[in-house]
Amino acid sequence: MNKAVKKQTPAGASAFCVSHRVAEDWSLKHLFRAGSIFGTCCLLALLSGGFPAQGEVNVTQHHNHRSRDGLYIDPAFTNTLAAGLTRDKAFDGAIKGDVYAQPLYIEGGPGGRAVVIAVTESDDVFALDAVDGSVVWQTNVATSVPASALICGNISPYGITGTPVVDLPSRALFFDALTRDPVTFTVEHLIFSLNVDTGILNPGWPVNVNSNAVFGDNVFSSLSQGERGALTVIGTNLYVPYGGLWGDCETYNGWVVGVPLNSPSNVMAWATTANKGGIWSVGGVASDGVDPFVATGNTDGAGSTWGGGEAILHLSPSLVLTGTTNYWAPTNWSKLDGADQDIGGSGPLLVDVPGATPSNLVVALGKDGNVYLLNRTNLGGVSLPVAQAHVASSSIIQAAATYQSTKGTYVVFANSGNLYALRIGASNPPTISNVWNAAETGNGSPFVTSTDGTNNVVVWGIGAGSGGDQQIHGFDGDTGAIVFTNGSANAMAGTSSFITGIAARGHIYVAAANQVYAFSLPVQPVTSITLTNPAILPGGAFQFSFTNVPGALFNAFGATNLAEPFTNWLWLGSATEVSLGQYQFTDTQAPGNSERFYQVVWP
Repeated sequence: MNKAVKKQTPAGASAFCVSHRVAEDWSLKHLFRAGSIFGTCCLLALLSGGFPAQGEVNVTQHHNHRSRDGLYIDPAFTNTLAAGLTRDKAFDGAIKGDVYAQPLYIEGGPGGRAVVIAVTESDDVFALDAVDGSVVWQTNVATSVPASALICGNISPYGITGTPVVDLPSRALFFDALTRDPVTFTVEHLIFSLNVDTGILNPGWPVNVNSNAVFGDNVFSSLSQGERGALTVIGTNLYVPYGGLWGDCETYNGWVVGVPLNSPSNVMAWATTANKGGIWSVGGVASDGVDPFVATGNTDGAGSTWGGGEAILHLSPSLVLTGTTNYWAPTNWSKLDGADQDIGGSGPLLVDVPGATPSNLVVALGKDGNVYLLNRTNLGGVSLPVAQAHVASSSIIQAAATYQSTKGTYVVFANSGNLYALRIGASNPPTISNVWNAAETGNGSPFVTSTDGTNNVVVWGIGAGSGGDQQIHGFDGDTGAIVFTNGSANAMAGTSSFITGIAARGHIYVAAANQVYAFSLPVQPVTSITLTNPAILPGGAFQFSFTNVPGALFNAFGATNLAEPFTNWLWLGSATEVSLGQYQFTDTQAPGNSERFYQVVWP
C-alpha cells in the first residue's frame, strides 16, 4: 500500500509523507516491480546526461579532494547567484582561538544534522550547526603550547594548525595537536581521533609522535617540529606531514608519519636524510588515491649530495621512497637551498590534462617564482621538469587550485595580493600560459566552485592576513572578470595568511580567529514536495522522487505511526540529486511487511 500525506514540519517548511506496505497479493507486487523497473530506467537516462549525482555533501579534507584541486561542485553556484552572495549575520559561528586550518563540512550525523568542523590553536575542536552556527559539540583535547616554551615560531599558543581529515566510513576526525603536559611541561605532538558526530575520543588514540616516529637513526623531536600541512586518509592509513617552526631553528627534518586507522600503535615514518627539508605547505599530503605525494623545503648542509629537500616525493603506502621515478628535484636544488627558495612553499597539486603528453601531472610552485610541470608516473629524479615557467616575482607560498572549463585546464595560485590563472595546454609537452590575474587584496589560498565541474566556474579568493581586506572575492574562471565582492560591510576579521574557504549547499564557510563565517547565495524558495515515481525495488527497498530547488539538502525520516511526534521519527538519510533539481531517495531498510511513513524535511 502506498499513500501520501502532506504535513507541516516543526520548522514550518512544507513536507511530504508517504507510506508503503509490501502487499501479499502477487499481482500487486508485480505492478510495483514494473514501476520500479521504469523508475530505474529513468534514473539511468538522467545520469547519462553528465550531471554528477549528489547525495550527502561532505568536505572531509583540505581543498575538498586528495588531489588538492580545491574544486567544489554545487549546482546552486551559478555565476548569477554567486554575484548575490551575502554574509549570513544570523549565523552564530563563535569559537575560541586562532585558526590556520580550513573548516570541514560533514553531513549524515544524528538526525541528519550537517555540521561545520573548526579546530583552533587553543587545542579546541568545534562542531557547529551548518544552518545557524550554534555549537553541536566542542572539546578541548589538551593544553596548547605558549611561544615561550618553543625554540622559535610565530604562533602563540601553538595547538592544532594543520587542516584535519574525516574518514567517513568510520565517522572519525583526525588531527595533530601540539601539546604541553601541565605537570612535566613536556612538549609533544599527539595525533587524535574523535568521533565526528560526538567529539568523543576513539579507543587507541592519541598517538604520541615523539615516542613512535623513527626513521633509521632519526628520532622525531616535537620541540623543533611544526605541523602546518593538511592531513589525508588513503585507504586504511592516515598520513601526517611535519616541517620546522617559523625561524628554521635547531635541528628538524621533513617527516611523513603514517598511522593505520585500525592499528594506531603500528606507526610508519619517513624523513629527509639531510637536516631540515620540512614538509610545511598548507596543502600537506596529496594523493592519487593510492600513494602519498609531498613537497619538501630547503635542506641545510647537504653539500653536493641530495638529501630529500627541494623536491616532490611520491612515497609508497608504507612510506618507502624508491628509484628516480618517485621523486623530482630541480637540477639547481643546491642553489635553491642556499637561497632559501623552497619548492615546498606550495604543496603538490595533482592535475590531469586530457590530450597532453604526459597527461597525468604534478604541478609544483616554488619560492623561486617558478611553476613546474612533472610527469606523475615518472618524476625523473634530479632532472629538468616536463615544462616550467617563471610566473611570479616573489615567493609563492599558498595552496593552489585547479579546474577545467570548456576552454581547458587551469591552475590558479595566489601571490602578493593577486590571483593568477594559468592554462595548461594539451600538447606534447604540455604548455603553460598566463591567462588572467585579479586582485584578492590579501594572501588567502584560492578555491573554486562550479555547477557541474565544467560550467559556471568561479574562482574565489580571500583578502586574508594582517594586510588583507578580510573580504571574499569571486572571479570568472575563464576571464578573471569580477563576479562577486562583498564590501567592507560584510568583511570578516582575524583571517590568517594562506587560509582558504569551502563551499557546500549554497554556502561558503571561512574559519578565522574566534569565529566561523558563513556566506549564503540568494535564497531560492523551497517549494512543496510532491512525490513522484513511488516504487518497490527488487529486494524490497522503497524509492520515491521529487522536484525542488537545486543544491538543497533534503533529509528523509521514517516512522511506523503517523501520529508519532516528529522528534521520535528515524532519520533515514538524505535524498540524492540525480539531475538538476531532481531528487531521489531509496530506503534500503524498508520493512518488508509493515507500514512505514516517510517525511522529507528541509533544511
